[in-house]
Amino acid sequence: MFLGNKNYRIVKVEAVSVNPVDVFTRRGQKKQLAEPKVIGYDAYGNVVETGSKTSLFKQGDKVFYAGAYDRPGSDSEYQAVDERIVGHAPKQLSIAESAAMPLTSLTAWESLFEQMNININDVDNNRKQSILIINGSGGVGSIATQLAHLAGLKVIATAGKAEAKAWELSHWVDYVVDYHEDLVKQVNDLGFKKG
Repeated sequence: MFLGNKNYRIVKVEAVSVNPVDVFTRRGQKKQLAEPKVIGYDAYGNVVETGSKTSLFKQGDKVFYAGAYDRPGSDSEYQAVDERIVGHAPKQLSIAESAAMPLTSLTAWESLFEQMNININDVDNNRKQSILIINGSGGVGSIATQLAHLAGLKVIATAGKAEAKAWELSHWVDYVVDYHEDLVKQVNDLGFKKG
């Protein structure tokens, strides 16, 4: 196989996930894109070739990653990927679980710790704080609730159905509020006031 970019490595893709952005891109291909696009963000696979300047991975490594919108996606047998956006696949997750994690995890992490500037290591200070996560049972919400809990925050999440509430409570949510009702009142009734 030919590897043109020396910072890239080739992954034999074994599993992918389907994200909303994939669905939107597929719908828009017929109308908006000048030429077809290989979609797919998340992937799990094996490194089969590395560029001469790669140093983080070697052939045979099991990896997972979220790709980039401006490059061909992971819905292919092989994909050239910049090693800087790749991680060693978790050993405690299945192949399918590993493939489902990258984009939702990155989105949750960036939202909490980069955009909101929550310090994940300041657990003592964070224990004095709370966070409301809308749709705590969704892909990003499921990860965000766990990361917020890990950071020490008191976690409140929204849900509408009993199954979603149970899911959230099993993922370290402290309180669940019903999104069909007045959220401010429910949060205030729990003892949390706008600060």
